[in-house]
Amino acid sequence: MDHYDSQQTNDYMQPEDDWDRDLLLDPAWEKQQRKTFTAWCNSHLRKAGTQIENIEEDFRDGLKLMLLLEVISGERLAKPERGKMRVHKISNVNKALDFIASKGVKLVSIGAEEIVDGNVKMTLGMIWTIILRFAIQDISVEETSAKEGLLLWCQRKTAPYKNVNIQNFHISWKDGLGFCALIHRHRPELIDYGKLRKDDPLTNLNTAFDVAEKYLDIPKMLDAEDIVGTARPDEKAIMTYVSSFYHAFSGAQKAETAANRICKVLAVNQENEQLMEDYEKLASDLLEWIRRTIPWLENRAPENTMQAMQQKLEDFRDYRRLHKPPKVQEKCQLEINFNTLQTKLRLSNRPAFMPSEGKMVSDINNAWAGLEQAEKGYEEWLLNEIRRLERLDHLAEKFRQKASIHESWTDGKEAMLQQKDYETATLSEIKALLKKHEAFESDLAAHQDRVEQIAAIAQELNELDYYDSPSVNARCQKICDQWDNLGALTQKRREALERTEKLLETIDQLYLEYAKRAAPFNNWMEGAMEDLQDTFIVHTIEEIQGLTTAHEQFKATLPDADKERQAILGIHNEVSKIVQTYHVNMAGTNPYTTITPQEINGKWDHVRQLVPRRDQALMEEHARQQQNERLRKQFGAQANVIGPWIQTKMEEIGRISIEMHGTLEDQLNHLRQYEKSIVNYKPKIDQLEGDHQQIQEALIFDNKHTNYTMEHIRVGWEQLLTTIARTINEVENQILTRDAKGISQEQMNEFRASFNHFDRKKTGMMDSEDFRACLISMGYNMVMSLLFTIIHMALHKGEGKTLVMNPGRGRVCPYHEHRRS
Repeated sequence: MDHYDSQQTNDYMQPEDDWDRDLLLDPAWEKQQRKTFTAWCNSHLRKAGTQIENIEEDFRDGLKLMLLLEVISGERLAKPERGKMRVHKISNVNKALDFIASKGVKLVSIGAEEIVDGNVKMTLGMIWTIILRFAIQDISVEETSAKEGLLLWCQRKTAPYKNVNIQNFHISWKDGLGFCALIHRHRPELIDYGKLRKDDPLTNLNTAFDVAEKYLDIPKMLDAEDIVGTARPDEKAIMTYVSSFYHAFSGAQKAETAANRICKVLAVNQENEQLMEDYEKLASDLLEWIRRTIPWLENRAPENTMQAMQQKLEDFRDYRRLHKPPKVQEKCQLEINFNTLQTKLRLSNRPAFMPSEGKMVSDINNAWAGLEQAEKGYEEWLLNEIRRLERLDHLAEKFRQKASIHESWTDGKEAMLQQKDYETATLSEIKALLKKHEAFESDLAAHQDRVEQIAAIAQELNELDYYDSPSVNARCQKICDQWDNLGALTQKRREALERTEKLLETIDQLYLEYAKRAAPFNNWMEGAMEDLQDTFIVHTIEEIQGLTTAHEQFKATLPDADKERQAILGIHNEVSKIVQTYHVNMAGTNPYTTITPQEINGKWDHVRQLVPRRDQALMEEHARQQQNERLRKQFGAQANVIGPWIQTKMEEIGRISIEMHGTLEDQLNHLRQYEKSIVNYKPKIDQLEGDHQQIQEALIFDNKHTNYTMEHIRVGWEQLLTTIARTINEVENQILTRDAKGISQEQMNEFRASFNHFDRKKTGMMDSEDFRACLISMGYNMVMSLLFTIIHMALHKGEGKTLVMNPGRGRVCPYHEHRRS
């Protein structure tokens, strides 16, 4: 909010008291100022019998603002504008601002437009300026004035009280004891000050505010929570509240005088208001009576009898004798009251009375003139209506006689023409109905003259404004409509009879064509359903692809088949269309076939349902064969790697056992490392087992991608593990034998070299001849060699075993060991 200044050099106009834009932006302070300023304004406006609810809205038209300034200043401002346009509101606010400026206050950047637009900041600033000028500036205590004078007055009044130290207009008042002390100092009977506690500010504040409102006529401008809940209460709000206490205690006599003056003004205003209300009520009643009476006078609804019209004439005479004269007196009194009120307002220097819209004296005169015009027209109408009724009775009776004769003749004719007897008739019966219809057409033409006479009489009655013209017109219109309808029905029945004759021949031809095309199509659908429901068994993806190709070829024929079906159904629909369109009642069904459209549609729907099922079955089988093929390839790829790997390892172990070099311990370590590498290959065997399990679950019985079966792999793997374990065991036994018999490494090497030499097949095994030759080469004589051979064969008789000596694997003939020992 922009600052405001005063042309006077008073102490209360120090810079810190200027209207501060930033402080107003504090929501708590703005809330306190709204509440305090609103209560302060209402404390004065209620003396004029009014108040405000929303400080930035209720001052926008300037009327209550001007009234507020009149009340607090005791002076009368310029005459306000009563219009509701923006220009009127700005004019009123400018008058108020000019009055404030005339009191020595300079307003900076506070314009009428902001107040009219409801600018809350500008409005609060303007109200604070008014409070300073009219409630605080004139306070004077010991040569101090305004804010300092008010502060000094508070300090003097509260000095004798403990816990009260008034130094400012914000935090010094938070505990509420300052307000209570001021009240107790002037009205000690209202507050028991000794029971108040400094640590209970809410109770103190509420006590002071309630007592001030109840006994001192100081409205409650703040809530205790607003002060306690704010770190620093708004200074302007507190100052405004405290100034009310000052004026309540130090200016009671002045306030009473002002109140009396306002009461006198209010009394005059109330008297004028009562006159205005009386005028408004009297004008409203008179206009309402005119509004109700004119429609009665303008009512030209004719009566059915002469007696009823005479009664209307009598009612009109009673109106002129009894009802109208009192209203003439009310109209005269209304004009007198209006002139008296305007005179009083002019003498009181108040604005002239402006009645509500439509209630001016001129408006009432215009309405009265309309009433009298309606009276004149009503009287003329009554007399003309009586003369007219006498001329109409004769024509009405003539109309009724001719209408009755015609209605008697037409009775039943419409029902006869609307009969549908031709719908179930044969061709010969239809021809007989046509001859009968020609006779009726001749009779119909003979009655044309009577209908024309009836219409002419009705027209004459209408021209003479017959009171019962609606019923006459209705009866005449009914006769004419019925006559037109009889002509239309006559033509329609002739057309229907001729059309039915042709339709029966057309339907018979369509039935025959339907039968010729429905039979072969029905046979095709039955064959298609049989093929689509046929089961299939396949083992390869090629087989399922062949079935899919054949199925797609069948599906390609469905559009042509559907066209044929639609053509066949079209024939039947054509028959149905003819039957429904022309309402032909056909007895029985198609005489040329028993195949119905429902049967064709049912079989076609079944075929259409079987096609996607067949598609789904083929797709599922194709997916299954693809999955089986993937499993075959997956298993074959792994088996083709694992099988050769096992074979290779078997051969490597054989070579290792023959071509071992170094000490037996070195050979043992090498074999164990080799065994470890073989064991580490086990996860691949397990993976292959898993693939084999999937193949078995999928019921796959052959695999063109590999020659290995899982059984082969298992046997090979078990043989591989057994061979490496046996070889390691043989080396361990050789070590044990060597250590137990004291065989040197050179001897072991000699045995190995001899064995390898005579193991010509490199299988790690020898037959009897090779074994004997090997013993002789190592120094055994023939007798001993033969003996060893016989004993060896005797020990293994019946077992079908070949003599074996494999020094590389640590196997030594026990007899050889015995000889060496």
